[in-house]
Amino acid sequence: MKEMAFEFPIEGGDFIKAGSASSQIKKILNQLNIDPALIRRIAVATYEAEVNVVAHAYKGVMKVLISPARIKVKVEDEGPGIPDIEKAMQEGYSTASEKVREMGFGAGMGLSNIKKNTDHLDIQSRLNKGTVVEMTTYIQPVQK
Repeated sequence: MKEMAFEFPIEGGDFIKAGSASSQIKKILNQLNIDPALIRRIAVATYEAEVNVVAHAYKGVMKVLISPARIKVKVEDEGPGIPDIEKAMQEGYSTASEKVREMGFGAGMGLSNIKKNTDHLDIQSRLNKGTVVEMTTYIQPVQK
């Protein structure tokens, strides 16, 4: 497999399209015959990251780099940033608006679910600028 790169724009506040980037990534990984358990982990992590952009930022982009050894995903957004990343990593902690919660999002599980479903996670955030979430998942050979 050659290295492949994909990029998906994400629009803040557009809950109708929320999940479309992660769905496209899932389709691509299925076509590459990646282990289904690994695809499930990546789909959960990318979905959570995508919904975080939709729920909290003005806009963002998800960049995916697939190589034979790993899948790297970088999500950059323009938004308010995360004031306390350690606190935001706690399950149940959320700064989502009441409107977002009424739609069934913002339960405070996003970042912790990303961490659980990736092998490496790095989050950098600047207040009133935005957040960069980088996640790496290593590809394991499929057992047949």
